[in-house]
Amino acid sequence: MDRRSFLTTSAVGGAAAAAGTLAAPAYAQGKRTLTMVTTWGRGLAGVFDAAQRVADSITDMTDGELTVEIKAAGELVGAFEVFDAVTSGQADMYHGADYYFVGQHPSYAFYTAVPFGMTAQELANWYYHDGGMELHDQLGGIFGLKSFLAGNTGAQAGGWFNSEIKSAEDFNGLKFRMPGLGGKALGKLGASVQNIPGAEVYQALSSGAIDGTEWIGPWADEKAGFQEITKIYYTSGFHEPGAGLSVATNRDVFDSLSPAHQKVIEIACAECHQWNLAQFLSENGSALQRLQAGGVKTLEFPDDVWDAFGKASAEVHEENMGDSIYKETYESVMASMKASSEWLTKSEGAYRSQRDRVLG
Repeated sequence: MDRRSFLTTSAVGGAAAAAGTLAAPAYAQGKRTLTMVTTWGRGLAGVFDAAQRVADSITDMTDGELTVEIKAAGELVGAFEVFDAVTSGQADMYHGADYYFVGQHPSYAFYTAVPFGMTAQELANWYYHDGGMELHDQLGGIFGLKSFLAGNTGAQAGGWFNSEIKSAEDFNGLKFRMPGLGGKALGKLGASVQNIPGAEVYQALSSGAIDGTEWIGPWADEKAGFQEITKIYYTSGFHEPGAGLSVATNRDVFDSLSPAHQKVIEIACAECHQWNLAQFLSENGSALQRLQAGGVKTLEFPDDVWDAFGKASAEVHEENMGDSIYKETYESVMASMKASSEWLTKSEGAYRSQRDRVLG
């Protein structure tokens, strides 16, 4: 029996026992403070804003009955230690990018981004209407978590490089920062892939510890200061076409809350997903203009590099297909993405192309 089957069976048995005794659930009473740890350095543009938005929304919507106290990366635990902190009960909830936790289970990548995966709109379609939220909940249940999407960066840039990428061979030996399954794909091209917390990336790039990095997009990248180190910027990447951010609450803590407070957390996270996406998209255009005015050279990868990205990404997915949860999630994502993409391309895609042509 796999872990998910065990949990499902246990949950059914527990529910039946509860029904037999008609025991009313006990919810914690009075004001509570929940500690939220994050994968973000305090003040990191957009991503820390999303964590703060969720925390403030929960506090405000409950009139302070639930107060969420944020601990940035390093203030209570390190950026990549938040998962363990919440599952162990050291903290009550985390805000972060779930693909940092593919070591716990590779399916966590789908709730941030996978290479050649979903755009932000496609991710929302899948998550809220095509079964993604339910799969996220099942995955979190294995680890004692209650998880929700809670932010989105939109399409991310290909990254900053010390020299131009003219062929796939240029990645061989390149020290590059890229988390998640995108990083695993890049490793297949010979790159020495580094998984570095966001707050530490500038120092790594400026010191030469890495030869290049992806982060998010023009606005967050400008705030991070990468343009001070290199002027070579690839504006489209294969790895994160619509990166979701997540909140996960310790499931015992979540279950101890009243249904009203549980719904507040769910709604605060969903609202932040849209708010944060709009924040990034509204800021990126002007930031890109500033970067270009400051001498940054914006480039696109050649087609043969994209082909190499695609081949490597397919290999990474195939390597995980032996895991039943990963396979189920992948198939769910692909079915939803295919259905969404055709209409989006024929409607919004065609409109935008004609709009830009007509308006010049």
